[in-house]
Amino acid sequence: MVGKVLGIKDLEQFSSRRSSVYVDPECDKFFELPLFIAASSNDITTKCQCWQFSPGKEPALRSHTEIQQLLQQGKKRDVKNILRENSWPINSPIRSQLWPLLCGQHQTKQQMLDGFYWEMVHQVFGTTELSEKPIMLPAFVDATHCLPYHLTSTGRAVADRIVNVLGYDCPDITYSPVLYPITSILLHFMSEEEAYICLAGLVGSKEKVFINQTKLQHEVTWKTVMQIAKKHTKSAISYFQRICPGLKLERVFMDWCWWILAGLPFQHLVRIMDCFFHEGIKVLYRVALVILNLFHKECQSNNEWSPDNIKNDIGNALIKFCKKIPVSPAKLLHAAFSIRGLSTQYISRIFIKTEMLLKSRSVLNSGSKQLIKSRSSDNLPTSQSQVNIQMMSHTLTIRELFTLWSWLPVRITMYQPVLLYTTEEHGCSLTTFYVRVEQHEPTLLMIKTCNNEVFGAYCSSRWFERNVKDDKGQRQAYFGTGETFLFSLYPERAKYPWVGIEGDKDLGHSSELFMAADSKMITIGGGEGQAIWMDENIRFGKTDSCKTFNNPPLCPSGDFEIRVLEVYGFVGI
Repeated sequence: MVGKVLGIKDLEQFSSRRSSVYVDPECDKFFELPLFIAASSNDITTKCQCWQFSPGKEPALRSHTEIQQLLQQGKKRDVKNILRENSWPINSPIRSQLWPLLCGQHQTKQQMLDGFYWEMVHQVFGTTELSEKPIMLPAFVDATHCLPYHLTSTGRAVADRIVNVLGYDCPDITYSPVLYPITSILLHFMSEEEAYICLAGLVGSKEKVFINQTKLQHEVTWKTVMQIAKKHTKSAISYFQRICPGLKLERVFMDWCWWILAGLPFQHLVRIMDCFFHEGIKVLYRVALVILNLFHKECQSNNEWSPDNIKNDIGNALIKFCKKIPVSPAKLLHAAFSIRGLSTQYISRIFIKTEMLLKSRSVLNSGSKQLIKSRSSDNLPTSQSQVNIQMMSHTLTIRELFTLWSWLPVRITMYQPVLLYTTEEHGCSLTTFYVRVEQHEPTLLMIKTCNNEVFGAYCSSRWFERNVKDDKGQRQAYFGTGETFLFSLYPERAKYPWVGIEGDKDLGHSSELFMAADSKMITIGGGEGQAIWMDENIRFGKTDSCKTFNNPPLCPSGDFEIRVLEVYGFVGI
């Protein structure tokens, strides 16, 4: 069931059999012929296009092959620039190859075997035939925002089936309102199976965020957008608050993603997706800021958006404005990518800080700290896992294991720990450490010194990120997120979280030096000292106070000799 591109010779034959199977009758006046049709006789995966074929000579644009070669060479920055600058026509066939290529680069699981999707379909529905009866959607779908983008009834049924199979294969998805709209967009350019594989790549991505999958992530995201907007669209925010004195910004920003997905014309949306599938959700952040600024400008010059007309429902007015947005897709993206001071690191810092604040407030609102203990206790390692750890570990007692478990993020306590690396079994080599540990996220790193001190760190990011290059093609010295924390288990028991968890104050670069590593050393924490530093032979180390965690030295002498280093991962993440 693979879609094919309609060639010029097909047009005359196809026009005679065009029907509601391909195009919604109500939308017929907006369309020319569909770009894709299904190869099967019953047109199960029919897709419709929302544009007209562009007449005249097309500008010279980069090809799928060129982009593929750049990705194979690791030149992601070059690819980013091409995607931003190349305004392929909406009816260009490149997206049938380009989008699967872009989404596929984020796939962290093993490549799907041929026929895997259809085996899953059969497992979920008992048949690969598309049912004529409505399919019940999974609970994570927002029924009020199942945007079809003019897919036919058959196309919508295919989208329903895809999200059901994805929900079956990814049970950790509990709330993801944007997943269905993105599915519908993909189906305009590719087959059902290809769309599923693209979604699996986006959902499974570890390095970048594409699709929120829980209510917490969804709330953190819109609050992150709100915080960024307060800094980068100050005039617009001030204007909204001035005309609506009692306005709660939260009510406006809760629907920020629908300004884009439900408001913007389809041709704008497709060009945004060209960049989104490579760069991630930060593209949508940038577009949202431009929408706010454009709307503010129109409010001052266009009576349609006068204060009297919008003050009762600014959120809905924003969506209506987007439907009539006065700039082309190219100008919208140019403005979005011209915003300065909106780096990935800055966005990540705001996101992590917002997430930690929400988590801490949820605990406080529960009435006592008992919630943390009860939730963690319910998910303690099984008895067998505890026995296994005691048999393998040279640092942890059962009591220390329980203490450490109570400090972990609640979502991590649902998984069972597994020993990935220990110097007792795998030797004292940083190379071996990386081979066994670098692809796991998160990890628990524990050190037992020759003086019997026990301390370590919860490391929120993969150690492989030491090799990841920034937008300028350079390796960054530090990586990690604000979930990273230090701890001491003996002789004292204490947890040292990131200093940025409390409050919105910008503490500077030295407060964000979470993890660093190369072929010669490992470092955790920085700023006027390193909380944990180990040499390449994993034999000697040192510990100081640092600004990132505001910790004291984790052992009295500062310098230490390593008796045992152990690193744990978590099964199922």
